[in-house]
Amino acid sequence: MNSKHSRWFILILLAFIWGSSFILMKKALINLSPIQVGALRIIFTALTLFTIGFKNISKVTKKQWYYIAITAFIGSFFPAFMFAFAVQKIDSSIVSILNSLTPLNTLVVGALFFGFSFLRKQFIGVIIGLIGALILILKGAELNPDQNYLYAILIVFASIGYAFNVNILKKHLNDLNALTIVTGNFIIIFIPALIVLWWTDFFEITYIEQAKTSLLYLVLLSVFGTAMAKTLFNKLIQMTSPIFSSSVTYLIPVVALFWGVMDGERLNFGQFLAGALILLGVYLTNKGK
Repeated sequence: MNSKHSRWFILILLAFIWGSSFILMKKALINLSPIQVGALRIIFTALTLFTIGFKNISKVTKKQWYYIAITAFIGSFFPAFMFAFAVQKIDSSIVSILNSLTPLNTLVVGALFFGFSFLRKQFIGVIIGLIGALILILKGAELNPDQNYLYAILIVFASIGYAFNVNILKKHLNDLNALTIVTGNFIIIFIPALIVLWWTDFFEITYIEQAKTSLLYLVLLSVFGTAMAKTLFNKLIQMTSPIFSSSVTYLIPVVALFWGVMDGERLNFGQFLAGALILLGVYLTNKGK
């Protein structure tokens, strides 16, 4: 498979994995609190990565550890909790749509803080995709007036964190192996996540018994939706550009909407049309080099 086909294969695979992660998070929240979901997601992911990526950590320099620590918190630690709180209050499919702000933020952050350039066509593509995402959000609010859309602010902040994350990876960590970076990220945030979990009531035996099903969903989310997906995402950043990599967030809602509908979340024709706008935005953003 040549590099052009490889990057699209990884992009589509990531869209499926991350698009499915929102419904897994929703199911995990049935018997667990958002703080527990966020902390356990980090812990399970860390344990998975320690078994497969720990041997490469010795290659990381002191300067690289500095950037790994920054990306660990803004790209993994805080978003894990932000998304858990948002999914508890808003339909999982809508949360995935809000995540589509990431490519726009990546473009702006890259231009303002990292000196990355972009084509006018890319900017137009990002704007079109964002318009599609906003239409989906508005339609979701119409269908679900009882949901608290103030929690959407958490996803906006998370998307800004992701934007800084991908730009830092591209500029300062591009020479490191993708698995090494993500393993380093979770070495940094493993202990903080344990401390956060310790202050909840998770370790009560009866509580763990009731949460078995939620824990199963959370393990799937951690192993595939975080450990595997973040490694693939870091690899994609190194193969392409921050804009191409972050455009996976345009495809994620397509998968997430499917799972949401299957789970009883409502969807209308206007949202399908908005999804088509999102795909058009992906095409324009990534057309040409």
